Amino acid sequence: MNPLYNAGIALYKSAAHITAIRSTKVRHMLKGQAETMDRLQAFRRTLAPEGFDVWIHAASLGEFEQGRPVIDALLTEHPETKILLTFFSPSGYEVRCDYDPRIAVVYLPFDKPSNVERFLDIAEPKLAIFVKYEFWGNYLTGLQRRSIPIYLISSIFRPGQIFFRPWGGMFRNILGCFSHIFVQEDASRRLLEGIGITNVTVAGDTRFDRVSTIRDNGRLIPEIETFKDGAPGTFTLIAGSSWPKDEDIYIPILKANTGMRAIIAPHEFDAHRLAELRRRLGSNCTMLLSDFKRLFDKSPAEAHKVASKLRYLIIDCFGLLSRLYRYGDAAYIGGGFGAGIHNINEAAVFGIPVIFGPNNKKFIEARELQECGGGFCIDGSKSTENVFRRMTDDMTFTRNSGKAAKDYIASKIGATSIIMRDIFKIDTNKAKP
Repeated sequence: MNPLYNAGIALYKSAAHITAIRSTKVRHMLKGQAETMDRLQAFRRTLAPEGFDVWIHAASLGEFEQGRPVIDALLTEHPETKILLTFFSPSGYEVRCDYDPRIAVVYLPFDKPSNVERFLDIAEPKLAIFVKYEFWGNYLTGLQRRSIPIYLISSIFRPGQIFFRPWGGMFRNILGCFSHIFVQEDASRRLLEGIGITNVTVAGDTRFDRVSTIRDNGRLIPEIETFKDGAPGTFTLIAGSSWPKDEDIYIPILKANTGMRAIIAPHEFDAHRLAELRRRLGSNCTMLLSDFKRLFDKSPAEAHKVASKLRYLIIDCFGLLSRLYRYGDAAYIGGGFGAGIHNINEAAVFGIPVIFGPNNKKFIEARELQECGGGFCIDGSKSTENVFRRMTDDMTFTRNSGKAAKDYIASKIGATSIIMRDIFKIDTNKAKP
């Protein structure tokens, strides 16, 4: 890459070291990067003495979930495949560093030429897959120089991105490193075609395949079953990845509507956040899942009695949200009054309507779910109150909206099959015995 790009990477690294003074997450990232080369060498000795067959890079946990169907398909169809998985963000690495003992997981070092050459020398990947948004110029050009095939999957492009600006030539050249690009929708294909990138396939979004697998394979949660049984027939809202700004909107409406219960999963939490959430909801009718679980483990019958008096259950652990939506009549997806909505497909796949805030323009599924009647965008307390009232007053409307959401997800399944067929010549749709 040119000196300007490399100078930008150097500044980025310096900024990260400054940020690390106050940010635990960034400190973890830098510490993990410092250990990458040694860990890679150890993995080469134990897992992949002849180099890795596939290197998959996901920036963070969200991108991992998009790449996960491809990883799982590879492990199912060819379990001997040597896979290297890299993350840039601690949100991905720290949750999935032990994903599978057959996979080597490390942090991806900063995109400096010296890091790139050493990383590729040690890893010796035969093929590389980048998920959705990762455009590291030195890594991509380094792979291309070594004639290693490079693929981009579940990607999406918008007119405002630098690739489509008059001054974006350097970044257009980066796109030229990919052997093939798999995009989510045809608008992205047309944008790329407009700048001369034609090695593109409209495959769709692998997240639809992932949420369908979660639905089909998800285990029941006994404590949540008991909470639901405590007030049978009561309308239950699942508030997933909830932020304080979301709670400012929906908590007053919940408290005013005695016919609604809620299971609330905060996006992030600590003791102070949980205590404040309980205070806002009303401590006498609210319980943390951890406390309810201890009660359930001691006496399921007593837990059932307590559940009949509860209106709100707060999820104070990670890893359950994608399985929680099966217990809801509707879902409120957080983030829409902040940086952007979280995963609405996880809820829609269970056949319940999804409600979300206005910051959703980057998400195709938000627009399309609204168009089919399975999703509802709210922009404040009044619109939220109107949606909640309509759903609680008219369960036929709610069920029809949920069916529309479920049918929408079903119509989008198949991206993983296209990617596996085109990259690995594997037919994941073959008939099962």
